[in-house]
Amino acid sequence: MKLVFATNNLNKLAEVQEMLPNSIELLSLKDINCFDEIEETETTLDGNAKLKANYITQKFGYNCFADDTGLEVDGLEGKPGVYSARFAGEPSNSEKNIQKILSELENKTNRKAQFRTAICLNIDENQYLFEGICKGEILTRIQGEKGFGYDPIFKPEGYSTSFAEMSSEEKNKISHRGIAIQKLVQFLKKS
Repeated sequence: MKLVFATNNLNKLAEVQEMLPNSIELLSLKDINCFDEIEETETTLDGNAKLKANYITQKFGYNCFADDTGLEVDGLEGKPGVYSARFAGEPSNSEKNIQKILSELENKTNRKAQFRTAICLNIDENQYLFEGICKGEILTRIQGEKGFGYDPIFKPEGYSTSFAEMSSEEKNKISHRGIAIQKLVQFLKKS
C-alpha cells in the first residue's frame, strides 16, 4: 500500500518510516512533487492535521496522513501547544524555541509537560483521527544530542534520560508520535 505522509520534516519522516511495516510504502511530499507550503492556520492540533491531510487528498488524490504535534507545559498554562514549532517566532528554530521554554520556566517549580500528537488519516474517501500523548517534564538544561525539536529538554515519565539521549527504537516505543503511529498501524492492519 502506498501512503503519503504530508510532511517536509525529514526527521519526522525517518522516525515514522522506522515504525511502519514493510507492507506500507511511505511517500514524502517531495515524492509526489508537492513543494507547496501548507500553512498550519488552525488553532488545534487536530485541525492542523486535518487541514494538511485534506490538502494533499484534494489536490493530489492520494491516500495520506498528516500529523501535528505540540508540547504542552503546565507551568506555561499549556503553551506552546499548537504553536510549538514557532514558539520563538519565524522562521521555526529549535534552539531558540528551547531557550525560550527554559527561560520562561527559569523560576517555576512546576515543570510537568506532555507531548501530544494528532494524526489525520484520509484513506479511501474516509477520515480517521488518532492521538498519542507522552507525559513527562521539562529539564533545567539540554541533555543529549539525538532526536530533534524539544527532545533535549523533555524527560518522559519513568525515565532518567531525555528523548535526545534515547535510541530511536527506545523513543519510538514510548513517544507521543510513536503511540499515535502505532494506533494508525493497527488500524491499517485491520483494514
